[in-house]
Amino acid sequence: MRRASLADAAAIRDLTRAVYAKWIPAVGREPVPMQADYDTAVLNHWIDLIEEDGRLIALIEMIPHPDHLFIQNIAVAEERQGVGLARRLLDHAAALARDNGLTELRLLTNGAFASNVALYLHLGFAITGEEPHPNGGTTVYFAKPVSQS
Repeated sequence: MRRASLADAAAIRDLTRAVYAKWIPAVGREPVPMQADYDTAVLNHWIDLIEEDGRLIALIEMIPHPDHLFIQNIAVAEERQGVGLARRLLDHAAALARDNGLTELRLLTNGAFASNVALYLHLGFAITGEEPHPNGGTTVYFAKPVSQS
């Protein structure tokens, strides 16, 4: 695993767009991660990458806050899903949070992304709130103390 640089922005964008494209029919629009400016995100967020044979297969984008680490995006290549990469990325985020004196991981997803909701619950996250998304669907908020990671 390594920290992304500006040279990785295009690969991050490509992987994210490929992974999230399946959700367009569920919400009737491109999910927010597909619309992000990854040139800027690489400079302002922590984005860590997992590569295999020189190809990006998974990433996690994190934003540190005073009391928690916010997970902005997790993307795992479709053919590599189900082998523990999301858990590995979230364990990595928890370790970074602890190392930086943060006590909690937080993230959100669209309620229409049922497999994501199930994954986060399976990995020990708790739902902390839900609200209608202005562009359709329901935003589901999650949190997990890093001590449980």
